[in-house]
Amino acid sequence: MVANDTPKGKAAMFFKKLAEERTKGLVKIEVYPNSQLYKDKEELEALQLGAVQMLAPSLAKFGPLGVKEFEVFDLPFIFDNYDELHKVTQGPIGAALLKKLDSKGILGLAYWDNGFKQFSANKPLKTPADFRGLKMRIQSSKVLDAQMRALGSLPQQMAFSEVYQGLQTGVVDGAENPPSNFYTQKMHEVQKYLTLSDHGYLGYAVIVNKRFWDGLPPDLRQQLEFSLKEATQFANRIAKSENEGDIENVKKSGKTQIVTLSPAERAALKKALVPVHAQMADRIGNDLIQSIYKETGFNPAN
Repeated sequence: MVANDTPKGKAAMFFKKLAEERTKGLVKIEVYPNSQLYKDKEELEALQLGAVQMLAPSLAKFGPLGVKEFEVFDLPFIFDNYDELHKVTQGPIGAALLKKLDSKGILGLAYWDNGFKQFSANKPLKTPADFRGLKMRIQSSKVLDAQMRALGSLPQQMAFSEVYQGLQTGVVDGAENPPSNFYTQKMHEVQKYLTLSDHGYLGYAVIVNKRFWDGLPPDLRQQLEFSLKEATQFANRIAKSENEGDIENVKKSGKTQIVTLSPAERAALKKALVPVHAQMADRIGNDLIQSIYKETGFNPAN
């Protein structure tokens, strides 16, 4: 879990408030931000064992669990905007993906946006050539690994909690983050440039231990479902507005220069990165990728 002052942190607190009010205190929700309880790799195990009941891990975390289809969300430039994204996360494709978690003892309830990712480094990143030889931090994901290699950079897996220090000490040269993560983790203090590339999406799935959820009294479960639906709308609304606000905050800090890409520069980056879709088709499932293209009108040729 990220910090309390990020969109996900605020949405979790909002869900807690609604759920506790609606169930008249019968359900008590404890929110643990900043990976306080479990590190990245342990949290899904803890959920499966029932040590925690509910999590909102980033979608990239399901690959190591054996549900590689979720890595489709890591594909660079597969969504151009929130409308295209929501056709998938709020439509039949998104629902079918969540169903795949059932066999793992996990029930997928909702998708929460964090937002679109931007590249940062200590030099302006405008063309694929600018990435060559840079050590770029990624979260554990075969797709993100392939994305960075397609740009000629060297992907470095690193836990989110270690990124600031990694950038500060030069263990990594750059990273990719939605502006809200970039700003709340103070990365603007250790990165000179932020390129508004919107090249990838970072989102979360709200998941519960299936046995726990199925064992709840139906009326309580219904109240939690209502609360979660509202919290999801809230999460997605503030993710968008906070990312926009945090770009402004980064600008105001005067520490990081914002790089805006021209349409031609963005197209060149996209051209360099779209081959990753075909490269990962065997892993993620070509049918799934094609169904998203169809849903959003994506054309890999332009």
